[in-house]
Amino acid sequence: MRNNKFVIAVLIPVFALIFTFQILPIFLGFGISFLDYNPLRSQNNFIGIANFQRLLTDPVFHLALKNTLYFVIVTVAVNLVLTLTIAQIISSMRYNKVRSIFRVIFFMPCVAPLAASSFIWARMYDKRFGLINILLERYFDITPQAFLTQVSTMMPAIIIFTLWADIGYNIIIFCAGIDGIPSDFYEAALIDGAGPIASFFKITLPLLGRTTCFVITMTLISQFQMFAQFEVMLPNHGGPNNIGMVLTLDIYKTAFIYKDMGYASAISIILFLIIMVFTIISQRLNRVDWGY
Repeated sequence: MRNNKFVIAVLIPVFALIFTFQILPIFLGFGISFLDYNPLRSQNNFIGIANFQRLLTDPVFHLALKNTLYFVIVTVAVNLVLTLTIAQIISSMRYNKVRSIFRVIFFMPCVAPLAASSFIWARMYDKRFGLINILLERYFDITPQAFLTQVSTMMPAIIIFTLWADIGYNIIIFCAGIDGIPSDFYEAALIDGAGPIASFFKITLPLLGRTTCFVITMTLISQFQMFAQFEVMLPNHGGPNNIGMVLTLDIYKTAFIYKDMGYASAISIILFLIIMVFTIISQRLNRVDWGY
């Protein structure tokens, strides 16, 4: 009985915090999406589903949705391939100290604040004085490019930065998953004459099912919510003519610049539903019912 009281006493503050800062804001945002809500006005009228109907004809929202899906799909796919490949290479190294050094090197960008890293990379992408353009012009004779203001280079440039800043976490997860696979499987494969590539596709990849499912789900959720690099690296909150607009940036701009929080809440509800659908799909496709 005393133990139950202690557990309840410990859990009540935790559940209170979760309800106050996670669950309650979702319901409040959903409610605000049905209002013509401006925090500077004393009266905010109920307008029903007008904000959601407005989404159907808003070209900025359509562009933000297209850019978000492109950014997320490409980033998650490349992230998965890169992190799995790098983790396999690190785990195949013979010495623990060498493996630890490489894990630290790849994880270091994850520790740095994303806004600060975005600012530094924005300077590196600068057309006149950026390090990347200087190297491209000096060693490859490529004309300096305005990476963050051109339609063809803006999103790839941000994707490259995001991969640099984000792959370290997944590398650590995959390394842990690979190290947890019993060596008996690889010894049996070696006896049967399987090489490193065959062992990877026949043993490592299938046995990383649960780890891969976790990585895909968490990376999808994370990339859909990316905001700092788009706000810091792109001029005028989305670049010229909103070419770099994504849903998180559209929510911020609509809510805090235009003060149209009702419409911003409607966009956030759509983003919430998109994340939920993609998460459910990824878990269904990567369902694993076995163990070793």
